[in-house]
Amino acid sequence: MKLQKLTLKNYRNYSSQEFEFSDGLNVLLGKNAQGKTNILESIFYAVIGRSFKTSKDKEVILWGQDRALIKAEFERKYRDVDIEITFDKAAKKTIKVDGISIRRIGELMGHANAVFFSPDELKLVKESPEERRRFMNIDISQTNKRYFYLLGRYDKILSNRNKLLKNSKDLETLKQTIDIWDRALCDCSEKIAFERQKFIEELAPLAAKAHEYISDGQEKLEIKYDGLKCEDNYQATMLKTLQKNLSKDYKLGYTSIGVHRDDIDIFLNGVEVKSFGSQGQQRTVALSLKLAELEIIKNRIGEYPILLLDDVFSELDKSRRKKLLNFTSKTQTIITCTDFDEKEAKIFNIKNGRVIS
Repeated sequence: MKLQKLTLKNYRNYSSQEFEFSDGLNVLLGKNAQGKTNILESIFYAVIGRSFKTSKDKEVILWGQDRALIKAEFERKYRDVDIEITFDKAAKKTIKVDGISIRRIGELMGHANAVFFSPDELKLVKESPEERRRFMNIDISQTNKRYFYLLGRYDKILSNRNKLLKNSKDLETLKQTIDIWDRALCDCSEKIAFERQKFIEELAPLAAKAHEYISDGQEKLEIKYDGLKCEDNYQATMLKTLQKNLSKDYKLGYTSIGVHRDDIDIFLNGVEVKSFGSQGQQRTVALSLKLAELEIIKNRIGEYPILLLDDVFSELDKSRRKKLLNFTSKTQTIITCTDFDEKEAKIFNIKNGRVIS
């Protein structure tokens, strides 16, 4: 998969700019705060329909303008695809795939694929389980639309159950009405857990291999899914636990178990990375997870996704920079940095929202 051309109009600090990318390594070069990351964000928008920087779409519109545009032209193994996103201060963003408007972001999933990594992705390893669930959800959704819709259904069921927990006048009344939501939650939870476990089973050896390469084999990376395992009695086990925890959930006002509480356990040489790993170890683990993502998507769709790397060189020593660049030879890569002399690449010099050479 390749991004052939990207057009931005009134997007962030770009009034009007076109980029034509090479099939291999593309470097967005410039000082800090010139708009390099904005380009990666726009590509991510075209793939996922959302930003990795903000939850407010209107923030991407250039100051003083009413509308912004992203147009991305992708070359795929079996067919090309054009994705266009329009942002309007007076309305919701609109998305078109090959000129046809789509109503839901789920319809965008799978038309193009990308993996994004930046130093901020350290939170994938060191912060809350929500970050690791987000990692799983974005990656699985890129190759499985059904999973994306399951997440939306699960959130609605969970919201209704939580409202019932908060609004019921007493525990006895709650027991008479909550069963329907418990059973729906168990059914949806099992389907999501199944996809996540399958993903982790595929991810673990790939991430271990990537980490072994980057760290010169000095550490052994292990990844495990932390949640109720999908077995023949998954729904019965979860239902029993929901019923057992009902009194606690009623007091808390929210549901304390389910896939919305699941996590990924990450270990180096048997030691938990989140609590005991150094920042360098955590950074290498996060990068290994992202490189494993490339392989999973390739295995599932038959071609590598685009790799987006934001300011990663500043966080890596020379040896690991070289190893990362060797790894990127597999796929089209777009990277931002303040200096570059590592490898042959197509260079875009960025200054104040413009390509200057």
